[in-house]
Amino acid sequence: MSVFHRREFLARTALLAGTSALAVGSSRAAEEAKPAKRGAASDRLRVAVVGVHGRGMSHVGAFLGKNNCEIVAACDCDEGVIKNAMNTIQKVQGEAPRFVQDFRKLLDDKSIDVISIATPNHWHALMAVWAMRAGKHVYVEKPATHNVREGALMTQAARKYDRVCQVGTQSRSNAGMRDAIAYIHAGNIGKVSLAYGNCYKPRKSIGKVTAPTTPPATMDYDLWCGPAPKSPVDRKGLHYDWHWIWNYGNGDFGNQGVHEADKARWGLNVAGLPNSVVTVGGRFGYVDDGETPNTELALYDFGNGQNMIFEVRGLDTKDYKGTKVGNIWFGDKGYVVCPSYSSGVAYDNDGNEVKEFKGGGDQAHFDNFVKAARSGKHTDLNCDIAEGHLSAALCHLANISYRLGKEAPMDAPTDVFTGCKEAGEALTRLKAHLTDNKVDLAKAVGRVGPKLLIDPKSEQFTGGADDLAKANAMLFREYRKGFDISEAL
Repeated sequence: MSVFHRREFLARTALLAGTSALAVGSSRAAEEAKPAKRGAASDRLRVAVVGVHGRGMSHVGAFLGKNNCEIVAACDCDEGVIKNAMNTIQKVQGEAPRFVQDFRKLLDDKSIDVISIATPNHWHALMAVWAMRAGKHVYVEKPATHNVREGALMTQAARKYDRVCQVGTQSRSNAGMRDAIAYIHAGNIGKVSLAYGNCYKPRKSIGKVTAPTTPPATMDYDLWCGPAPKSPVDRKGLHYDWHWIWNYGNGDFGNQGVHEADKARWGLNVAGLPNSVVTVGGRFGYVDDGETPNTELALYDFGNGQNMIFEVRGLDTKDYKGTKVGNIWFGDKGYVVCPSYSSGVAYDNDGNEVKEFKGGGDQAHFDNFVKAARSGKHTDLNCDIAEGHLSAALCHLANISYRLGKEAPMDAPTDVFTGCKEAGEALTRLKAHLTDNKVDLAKAVGRVGPKLLIDPKSEQFTGGADDLAKANAMLFREYRKGFDISEAL
């Protein structure tokens, strides 16, 4: 089956071509972009948190009663999930914040300084651009984007409206991780040729429905869909299981995995996108309504002898060199293993421990954001949108290779990782992992993606795909009328 229907493909191609001619500036936009408060820590920042059903409660906790911030609005398109946030905020601040169902109603409130976004992925970019155009500073959850092109547009908006936009890959602010990366960048393990990012996080089947389910009566489902198609809910769990549906999420690579992709790229100390990407994977171990792979192995070539390997495992698994959800960097003088957000160990080539790194937590990233919101300087951010864009793009590029891939049994030979011995070894380990989970490799059909060539400067594909126009169209998406990010700028 084709990845896209022809109409969707043509629409995406036209949108991608049109974004290069986006207009900049208008008298209305200039008026909307008047700066929010800047100044000392004594200046109170008024915060609106958008999306409070899951990760958004961590946003509530990070601002509530801290850094002289006041949560003045809690926003969610489903009124049925708002109670916990309202009660939590009222308990600390003495009164409940304003409840807003439609995010757009926050934009005209000039007293709001900060909008903190914890919605599904498909809303991140548009919501952030609207907020920055309205003069708000933005904290946006990972991944920053739902597709590659959105990241450039968000960065453009941040600079155009002089707003700070922090992406929620919080390891960037953890002391232990910052020390580990500084140790690598100082040359202590020599020239780094390879970075690993692992996301070994078991995910159960989301089940399979025989007919669409009904959204909650408390939800504005049209608003929930926003920029994405308003499709039937063909899954049991509307709220979390969107992660595994292409229209709204990006699989576990764009969920948990983007943290590790961000750190892997950070440790390699590379400034742009890779020169190529190739991906192998599939959804194994069960048959359900999920669309995204639960098993994925991607190889990136950044040039200059530097590669990055990223792996997703959604079934039960053993660790690799002490990491399940973490990173490893290999240099010619040693290697560093970071099995968590904030800890790591450096080893020499004989496996002797040389140095340990510890310290950090989510709050440091929010503290850093608040500092930058007060200074108004995006250079004060530990994960500015420009960085968040590149790391999210790694997830999207791998997923595009996967989606363009040809179906094949997992025991079929493949030469896609020729030239990188470590990636070939990772594929062997991946197949053994599937076998350990009683997946019959001869019957399990996965996808072997093409090796897509990338121009890091234009952020376009230049080769590798049977249909290059189709591959480039997948860097963007078709937006619903009224929710078009091109018009939002």
